[in-house]
Order: sequence, then structure tokens, then C-alpha cells
Amino acid sequence: MATSKPQRSPEVVEDIILKKIFLVSLTDSPDSDSRIVYLEMTAAEILSEGKELRLSRDLMERVLIDRLSGDFPSAERPFQYLIGCFRRADDEGRKIASMKDKNLRSEMESVVKQAKKLSVSYCRIHLGNPELFSSGNSNLIPTKPNGSPLLPLIFSEVGSAVDIFGGTSSGGGIQCPPGFLDEFFKESDFDSLEPILKGLYEDLRLGVLKVSALGNFQQPLRALLYLVGFPFGAKSLVNHPWWIPKGVYLTGRAIEVTSILGPFFHVSALPDHTIYKSQPDAGQQCFSEASTRRPPDLLSSFTTIKTLMNNLYDGLYEVLRALLKNHDAREKVLEFFAEVINKNSSRAHIQVDPMSCASSGMFVNLSAVMLRLCEPFLDANLTKRDKIDPKYVFYSDRLDLSGLTALHASSEEVAEWVNKSRQGQSDGENRLLQSKEATSSGSNAFGLSTTNSTASGEKTKYSFICECFFMTARVLNLGLLKAFSDFKHLVQDISRSEETLATLKAMQGQTPSPQLQLEITRLEKEMELYSQEKLCYEAQILRDGTLIQQGLTFYRLMVVWLVGMVGGFTMPLPSTCPMEFASMPEHFLEDAMELLIFASRIPKALDGVVLDEFMNFIIMFMASPDYIRNPYLRAKMVEVLNCWMPRGSGPSPITAGLFEGHQLSLQYLVRNLLKLYVDIEFTGSHTQFYDKFNIRHNIAELLEYLWQVPSHRNAWRRIAKEEEKGVYLNFLNFLINDSIYLLDESLNKILELKELEAEMANTAEWEQRPAQERQERTRQFHSQENIIRIDMKLANEDVSMLAFTTEEITAPFLLPEMVDRVASMLNYFLLQLVGPQRKSLSLKDPEKYEFRPKQLLKQIVHIYVHLARGDKENIFPAAISKDGRSYNDLLFSAAADVLRRIGEDGRVIQEFVELGAKAKVAASEAMDAEAALGEIPDEFLDPIQYTLMKDPVILPSSRTTIDRPVIQRHLLSDSSDPFNRSHLTSDMLIPDTELKARIEEFVKSQERKKRAESLSIQSNKATIQPTNDEMLID
Repeated sequence: MATSKPQRSPEVVEDIILKKIFLVSLTDSPDSDSRIVYLEMTAAEILSEGKELRLSRDLMERVLIDRLSGDFPSAERPFQYLIGCFRRADDEGRKIASMKDKNLRSEMESVVKQAKKLSVSYCRIHLGNPELFSSGNSNLIPTKPNGSPLLPLIFSEVGSAVDIFGGTSSGGGIQCPPGFLDEFFKESDFDSLEPILKGLYEDLRLGVLKVSALGNFQQPLRALLYLVGFPFGAKSLVNHPWWIPKGVYLTGRAIEVTSILGPFFHVSALPDHTIYKSQPDAGQQCFSEASTRRPPDLLSSFTTIKTLMNNLYDGLYEVLRALLKNHDAREKVLEFFAEVINKNSSRAHIQVDPMSCASSGMFVNLSAVMLRLCEPFLDANLTKRDKIDPKYVFYSDRLDLSGLTALHASSEEVAEWVNKSRQGQSDGENRLLQSKEATSSGSNAFGLSTTNSTASGEKTKYSFICECFFMTARVLNLGLLKAFSDFKHLVQDISRSEETLATLKAMQGQTPSPQLQLEITRLEKEMELYSQEKLCYEAQILRDGTLIQQGLTFYRLMVVWLVGMVGGFTMPLPSTCPMEFASMPEHFLEDAMELLIFASRIPKALDGVVLDEFMNFIIMFMASPDYIRNPYLRAKMVEVLNCWMPRGSGPSPITAGLFEGHQLSLQYLVRNLLKLYVDIEFTGSHTQFYDKFNIRHNIAELLEYLWQVPSHRNAWRRIAKEEEKGVYLNFLNFLINDSIYLLDESLNKILELKELEAEMANTAEWEQRPAQERQERTRQFHSQENIIRIDMKLANEDVSMLAFTTEEITAPFLLPEMVDRVASMLNYFLLQLVGPQRKSLSLKDPEKYEFRPKQLLKQIVHIYVHLARGDKENIFPAAISKDGRSYNDLLFSAAADVLRRIGEDGRVIQEFVELGAKAKVAASEAMDAEAALGEIPDEFLDPIQYTLMKDPVILPSSRTTIDRPVIQRHLLSDSSDPFNRSHLTSDMLIPDTELKARIEEFVKSQERKKRAESLSIQSNKATIQPTNDEMLID
């Protein structure tokens, strides 16, 4: 019968387990595990104390210290040894779980637990004080550049965090024992962990320094997120000296480079200055020689960069979210945001200094993260917008918003209003304080200090939603919107380079030279870099529909919040602009419009976006200079509408509904477009003359579309009737002014272009000219082509608008102050198109320059005919014939001949010819009338036109007498007295009734004199004797 194995005592089991965990022995007996170290000195001490040479929980810490402090040549380094202890303790714990003896199992579990705790504790002590257990050089902790030995363990721990980052990574083959890091970071005090965490954060920062979107940023980012998940981890990060670096010369770029989070935010695919360029180069790796790449390859690169950047956005968002959830860290996070924003405020400038400002990549990343932080208050109904306090703009001591241009108020007006508000607030608090003092026995000093602290508290204490809203608005301005602007300028640079390259290649083909070839090669390399940068922008921003839609959602909140200051989406607006609205930063609204414009040009970017509030806002404010002072900002609103306008290629149901089924749109859109068309004449800019044409081009396209919508056409007719002598007359005046200028400029430029063509066609003489002169003349030729194309396009739009509107609206054109101007314009156009010089305007390819003389002639003739049909008082023919500059009765017959050849409707031609005949009769009658009047006294003549006045008025300032239609026509373009430039409006004119009566009497007397002379002649004829034929012949 076999004997049973003797049962080991708990002391023996404990000794065996601790020996396995700590790899130490108190007896010098051979052991199968060569790693086990004999602690000879420790054993001697224990024996001298009269104790048994057996490892126990009481001796555990003593044994561990002796092992760490001793000099054992073949032993592991302290850190690796302690990690091994924890791992072996974990292994022993699993074995203990299978013990049948419950009491023994419980005791041994306690032993293992204590061993693990000691391992972690001494690991923490060792990392915090590396020199403590450094009896030999081999035992030292590895120093930088390898970094903290904890990093590989953390990388191992977070390697499977695929939920946020979309990928996995390893810790370089080192596996972290289960539960080690949790115990390391949780079961400790802050002072012990702080130096360890400080070093870890510095190592992680170095790990992503100058790393691009294609580099390994995900592993350090996972580790960062893991660390801030511990309360002490968050506290240590925001208290790190490099959380917000300090220094007199601290710049935005310095924060990006030296702060802990800065290098994480710098990770990007966007271009940066050479000094700060990240690796691997995203443009070089993904988009080199893009023109030769297959579309699927490019699409794959786009998708890769977009995915990687969203991994970065999500990771940084989770880090900041964890910090913001920590009550002790929230304030420091807001301070970091504010410092980054304030130190980079010059990023808003057109030219940005890359040495002092953070990169576009950092601010685009920060834009994406801030938008994610805003998501909780960007719900569909914007229910939390009341938590956004506009006073933050004036009273916040965190963000510096004082230097920003306001929507309407000047900086002086804002300062005065804020001071008054503060004074009123202070007076109110003092009255409340006095009331409390009268009813209580509290001391005056205590009451005053309470009031002061309350007042200061109201200035600085704002909700997180409020702070986050304004910080996001500033970050988007300096980040996402600035990147869009940079992209636009980059595209323009590429376009200019392409034109220059084409010109150089053409010249090289004609007269080759080494210098030209070098310039071509240089330009081609430059364009390759431009192309790579452009595609990087497209990959990270333009193709990220989620980022753009999050931005639009934020700006939807912005416009709803702004309009709440003026009473909501109702028209008309209050007569006085509230000061809070007037004082809001202008870029809040400008950024919203810019983002809408860019998004509207990106396919499917607007899908699912609610646009109604944007539409309402634009209609309300685009023609309201009393609310938005900057005319270019209001013009940008029209550009948004122009992007949304349904096109012939197939309108989007979303945008079509905004124009055709929107209440405010049906009521106010046409009216406000006409008003803005007038307002934009005077922008105050030194380029206002040229700017107005581009802006009016957008308005003209919209008006042409709206004319096709019956409800809008009815509104247009109603406005023309109601505002016949108001805004509509001003609109017509500027429309006519622009038409004349643009067509005249285009035709003159065509003549200049033909001269250049003739020069270049004479190859013998042309090739003898210096290369630089030929290059300059070639550039001038292409410049002229562009100017003609643009001017002709704008002129066509204006003439087209005159043609389709006069079909139904004629009365304003036939007013006394307008009819002569209209007739002169039409006569001038007719002279250019069918007059003697028409052959000199012939071009080889007129369509290339948008020059369509046949269509233009038809439209001019239609305007003549439309006005003639509406001319109930028969004043139009006289106005036509009165034009001494361009009128010639032969032009009408010449135009009729051309119209017959190009197939115009016969009825239109007939009406046009009849109008010409009437004009000829009117011209004859005018000559007779002028002859009848004889010598007209100077006091009866208009001082500008030198024609007989019919309705003389006195100008109140200069006291000059002038004919009413003449001065009213002047006031349509310029609200000033033409003789001394003082302010003048139509209602200020003083009728000169006495002079008018004298003029009328003069005309009557001259007519009586003429009639008397006529009767006298007839009487003389009656008294003459009749003669026969013979006498007549004689």
C-alpha cells in the first residue's frame, strides 16, 4: 500500500511561493533556477535574531530591499526585476486559486497580494528616485533618449485600444503584467507619482515631435489618453511646467513646439514651414506626380489621410474630455485654449509669420476637437443657446476680444457702451447694498467686500458652454476658416503659375533659350509642390464632410443666437440696432458665410444640413447697413445665395425650396437684393469702383433667376410701383451706368487687343524685338483678353436684365429724370453695334470673349420697343432725338436691315422702325421749337445742360437754380450739391415758382410772336396777285 505525500505546513508553502516570486533564498543550497539569489547577509542577520531561515510575509519587505540594494552581477536591473516579481506573483495567484484547503488558499492569496503591492510600491520608489537602488552601473534606469521604462508597458497596455483609434500597435514585444499599471497609478499619492508622470509626458511629447499624419502618433496618443484617465494623471498633466510654457517672448509657435499637447496638435498632412516640417512628408508620399496617378490611387490616399486625421481628432477629443471632466483640471484646460488663441491672434492676418504663429495643421486639428466639444449643445433645437452670454465678449478676462472689428459699432462706441454698462451695474449694486445695510446690522466693510467680489464674479464666471462657444468661434476663425482662405490663395497661385508656364513654353517654342528653359524647369518644380499641397488640403479638409457639417451646425447656432438679440426671425428689423448685436465681432458672421460658400461648392457637403435659419438671416441683414456696417460682408451673403441658386443643370430640392417656398424670401428677397445693388456703389474702399461689378454680378444672376419665379416677379412689379421714385429708380440708374461703362470699356479694349494681335502677327518684326518686351506684350495680350471677357459678361447680364424687366415694367424708365438717360444709353449702344465703326470690332472668335453682337442688338431693340409700348404720353421719341451725342435717324433703318438678316420677329422690327420715324418727327419738331424760342436769356438756362429749364428749383446750400429733372438725375448717383459738395436730397429742393412763371411767360410770348409772324406771312400771300404760267416762267 502506497504511503501518502506528507502535508506541507503553511509556513513552508509561504516560503516556496515567496522564493518563486522574489527569486531569493536564505539558504546557500543549489537551486534549479539560476536566477535565485542567495541573500547571505540577510540570512546571517535573521539567524542572529534567533529566527528560522524561512521567507515569510513579515520578512517580505526586508528581503526585497536587500535584493534591490545588493550588488549581484548576474541579477536583473531593479525595474525589470520588480516587474518580474509582479508577474510571478500574478502567476502564483492563479495557481493558489486551485488549492483545496480554503484556509491555506486564503492565507496564500493574502501573501501574493502583499507581494504584488510591494513590487508596485518599490517600482514607484525606484522610478521616482533612480539613484536609490544603484549599487552597480548596470542597475541604473535607462536614460533618454530611450525614455521611461514604463513607456513600453503602457504601449503594451493600450495597444488593443481599437475603439477610438481604428488600429492596433504593440509595445515592442514587452507585455505588461495584468493589473500592474492600474495598481501603479491608482494606489498611490500625488507627490510620489508626480515626477514619474512628468517624465512620461515629456517622453510622449518627444515621441510625436515633428511626426506627420503618416507617422506613428497613435501609440503616444493612446498612452496619453490612458494616463489622463487616472485622476493624478490629469492633475499632473495640467500642472506640468510645459502645460502652458512661460516666458516673456512666448509665441504661438513656441506653445506648439514646447508645450506637452502642442506636438500632438501639430500632427497633420497640411504644409508647414521647412523648419517645422513633419515626417514622413504626406504630400511627397501620397501625391507626388499626381497628374500621372490613377484616380483609385488618389482616392485611396485621400481616404488614408482623412481616416488618420479623424483618429487624431477623436483621440485628442477624448484626452481633453477626460481633463475637462476632472474638476481640478478644467480651469487649466480653458487657460490652455485661451493662451493658444491669444498668442496666435495674428493668424487672422493675410500674411502670417510662421516663426511666431502656430501651424495651420495645429489650428485645423484644434478646430475639429473644439467642434466635438461643442456637440452636447448643438442639438437640433439649440435648446442651450440661452447659456451663451454676449457679455463674455466685453467682460471675459480669459479671451482677448477687444481688438476685433465689430458688426456695426466702432471701437470707441463699444468702449463707451461697456463703461456705461459697468457704471450702471455698479450703481445698481450700491443701491442694493445700501438697502441691505439699512435693514441689517452687518458691518460696512464686510458688505463692501461682498459687493466687489460679486461684481468681479459676474465678470469672470461663465458656464462651460459659454466659454466653449466663444473659444470655438475664435479657433475656427484662426484655424478651419483660415485654412480655407489659404487653400483659395493656393489655387489662385497655381492658376497664375499655369498661365505663366504656358506663356514661357510658347516663347520657348518660338525662340528657344537656356535661360527660359531654366525658368520653365523651376516653375514646373514649384507647381509640383503646389499640387501636392493642394491635394493635402483636399484630403484633410475638403473631403472631410463630417468636419464641414459640424462647422455648419456650429454656425447655425451662431446665427440663431445672433438673431435672438434683435428679436428673432421677424421682419422688419427694429429701427435701432441693439448695442449688443452691433458690438459682436464681425468675423463671427463672416466665418459663417465663408464656410457656407466653401461647403456649397463641395459636392454633397450640404446634404442633411438645415439651411432655413441661414436663409432667414441673410434675407434680414444683407440690405441692413444699420446693423452690419461692412458692405463686403453683406455682399458675401449674396455670394452664399448665388451658390445656392438652382441652376439649369438640375436644381437641388433643398435650395430651390429656400427660394421658392420660403415666406421671408417671397416677401423681402427681391427688395433687399435691389437695395444692396444700390448700397454697394459706395463701399468706402479704394477699390470700390471695381469691387461693385463683381458683387453686382452675383446680384444680377440671382435677380435673373428670381424673375423666372412668378411669385418673385409679382413682388418685383409691386416694388417697382411702390418705389418708383425711391430705391427702384436708384437701382435703374446704377444699372444703366454700369451697362454704359462696361460695354464702352469692352469695345475700347477690343480695339486695343486687335492692335496687339496685329503686332504679333507680323512675325518678322515681332521676332526682332527683345525677349523681355515680347514677354511683356504677350502678358498684356492675355490680360486684355481676360478683361474683355469679364467686362462683356457683365455687360451682357446688365443689358439682359434691362430687356426682360422692361417687358413688364416701363414707368420708372419714362420718368422725366430718367427717360433722357435711358434714350442716350440705347442710342449709344445702337451706334456701336450698327454704326460706321462696327466692322473694326470684328473678332476671329467673338464667343471666346463673350461678345455676341447679334444677341446684344436684339436685346437693345427689344428695350426700345418695350419702352415705346409703355409710353402713353409719347415722350420717348423726343428723348431719343434729343440725344446729340449718338442719335442718327439712319441708325434705325440700318439696325432694321441687320435684324431682318439675323431673323428677328417682323412685328418687333416694324415697331422699331415706327419708333425711329416718330423720333425723326420729334427731332424736326424740336428744331422748329428751338428756332421759335430764338435767343434764350441765360437765367432761363440750366447751368449744367444749358437747356431751357421747365421746372427750376433752388439748391438750399449753394443757392444755385437748376432744372429739377437734371438735379434729380444727379442725386440718383450722388447725394451732394454739385456746386459745393454739401449734402443734398430731393426733398430739400426749393421750387423757384417766380422764375418758372417767367420762363412760361417767355415761352408763351415767343410762341405768340411766332404765330403773329406766321399770320403776317399768310396775309401777305393772300394779297399777292395771281399769276399765269407764262409769268411764272418769266
